[in-house]
Amino acid sequence: MEGSRQFNRLVSELSLDERAKMLEKLNTQTDFANTTLYDENSQEAPVEQLEVRYQKLPWYYKFWFFILSFFKSRSPLKLFEEQLMLKMSIKIEEKAPGLYQYQNDLLLAGFQEELIKLRDGSRFFYSTLDSSFNRDRGGLMVFLGSLEMPEIHKQIVENTDPQGLSAKYPELNEVELRQKALQTLENAFAGIGEEQRGVMYANTRSLYCLKQLSSFLYDRIINAFVFNSALQKNTCPAPPVRDQLSALNNILFSMKWVPSVTLLESLFVYVLMENSGDSGFDMQSEMRKLLVRAGSSLKIIKDFNYRVPLTALLRCSAKNMGLSPKLIGGGEDWFAVYREHWKAQIEDLFTAFARTRRQRDLQDSFNDFFKGTELRMLENMGSESNPAGLPVKGNYSLSFLQTFYAVVFLEDINRIIRPILIDGEFHRRENRAEFTEYYNNLIRLDDLIKHYDGNISPAGDYGLRYAQAKADMSSLPVKRRKIQIVLEEAAKDAEKIIGQTREAMEGMAGILGGIIGKGTDEKYGTLANLSNIAKGKSQIDAIEGCIEQLSDGIRLLDEIDALEAGR
Repeated sequence: MEGSRQFNRLVSELSLDERAKMLEKLNTQTDFANTTLYDENSQEAPVEQLEVRYQKLPWYYKFWFFILSFFKSRSPLKLFEEQLMLKMSIKIEEKAPGLYQYQNDLLLAGFQEELIKLRDGSRFFYSTLDSSFNRDRGGLMVFLGSLEMPEIHKQIVENTDPQGLSAKYPELNEVELRQKALQTLENAFAGIGEEQRGVMYANTRSLYCLKQLSSFLYDRIINAFVFNSALQKNTCPAPPVRDQLSALNNILFSMKWVPSVTLLESLFVYVLMENSGDSGFDMQSEMRKLLVRAGSSLKIIKDFNYRVPLTALLRCSAKNMGLSPKLIGGGEDWFAVYREHWKAQIEDLFTAFARTRRQRDLQDSFNDFFKGTELRMLENMGSESNPAGLPVKGNYSLSFLQTFYAVVFLEDINRIIRPILIDGEFHRRENRAEFTEYYNNLIRLDDLIKHYDGNISPAGDYGLRYAQAKADMSSLPVKRRKIQIVLEEAAKDAEKIIGQTREAMEGMAGILGGIIGKGTDEKYGTLANLSNIAKGKSQIDAIEGCIEQLSDGIRLLDEIDALEAGR
C-alpha cells in the first residue's frame, strides 16, 4: 500500500500533457521501438508431421529407406528422421559452432557463455519489475492506462473526485456520491475500445514475458556445466536440462516484440519516483539513461535469439522433429487488475473524503468545547507539519487530552471537584476511594503526557530506537519490522494513558451524578455534607456542568479514537 500511495502521488504530479510530451520525446530518442526480438527466420520454422513429410518424398527415396531398414533393423520412417536430425545438427554447427555436439548430445562451452550473457542482460529488468509489477501491479496498470488511454483516464479522474461530485450534487449524501462515482467508473470502462484493449493486453503480456525471462533460473543450467577432460572445455549433457531449456525457449518465443516505450516509461517511473523530489532531479534525463540500459539489455536478448538456434538444438536433443516452442500465458487478467485498482482507489478517495469531513466536524466541536482555544498538539508527534515525528496511533487523542487538561479540567472541573475531594463526606467508603483514584489520575494527566512526549522525542527512548530502525541497513522486511515494533510499543503506552484517563473521566462523571442524586449507577451515593459544599442551586448546576463536560470529553475522545482507527 505504501508503494501504491507513492505511485499515485507521482501520477498526480505528472499531468496527462506532461506524460504525453515526455513520451513523445522518448520515442524520438530510442532506436529499438517496433523491432523484433525473436526472428523466426533465425530459428527452425514449424515443420509438418514426420509422416506427412515422408509421404511427400519421391518413390525412389522411400524405396531406398525401405531397403536400409532391413540392414539397420529400424523402420524407414525412423531412418528418415535420423537423416533429418543429422542434417539439422550440421546446420547448427555451421551457424553456431561450439554450442552443441549432436553425437554425444552435449551442450558445449559456447552455449554456457551465451547463456551467461543472456542471464546478465535480462537481469536489468528484474529489479525494475520488482519495484513496479511485483509490488503494485494495479498501480502500474493505471499509469500505463493513462498513457495508452488518456481520454478514459481523464474521464475517470475528473468524474469520480469526491470534492467535485459533492460540489456538483450537494443534495447527495456520502453513500450516494460513492455510488455515482462507481457508476461513472463502470461507464468509462464500457468506453474502452477493442484496439485499446489489445494494446493494453500486449503491454501486459510483455510484462509477464519480461518477468519470466529476468527471473528464469539460469544458474541451474549454467552450474550444470563441468570440465570435460576429453574436449578440454566445459560441457553439459543436454537431457538433464532439456525441460528447463524448453521453458526458456517458450519464453523467448513468446517475447517476440520489443516492449513499447510507453510500457518501459511506466516501469521506469516506479524506479525513479523515490528520487523525484530531490533537488536538481531531471525525470526526462534519468528516463533516457534507463532507456539506454534497457536498449542494451534487449539487444543482448535479440543477439541470443539470433546466435543460438535453440529450437533446432532441442529437436536434435529430443530426437523429435515436431518439437516447437509454445506461447506462455500471462496478461489476460490486465482488465480485472486495472478495474479492481481503480475501484480500490476510489474507495480510498471517499474514505479520505469522509475522514476529512469528520475531522472538520471534530474541529468545530473542539472550538466549542475548548472555547475557541486551538488543539495543543504533542511536540513530537508525527504529522504533515512534522514528518520527522513518530506516527503513532493515539498521538491525536493525547493532544486532545493535553488541551482538555489545560482548558477544561484545570479551569472549570477542578474548581468544582477539588472541594469535594478535601471536604466531602461520602456515605460509602469505597466511593471516597474511587473518587480519590479518579481525581489523582486526572490531575497527573499533564505529567504523563509530557513524559510520553519526551519518550517519542529524538532524544527519548522511542525516538532514538525509531531513528536507529530507519537507518538500519538490514533487508527491507527486517527494517520495516523493527520500525513497526517501536511504533507498536509507543502506541501501547499512549493507549494506556488514554484508557486510564477515559476510565477516570467516566468514573468521575458517575460519582458526581450520584452526589447530586442524578446518577444512573446505584453504587454511587450523595454526600453527608452536600448542603455545606453545594451552597445553593448554582453549585448543583456547576456539578451538572462538570458531568456534561466530562461526558462531552469522553464522546469526543471516542470520535478521535474511531478516526485514528479508520472506523
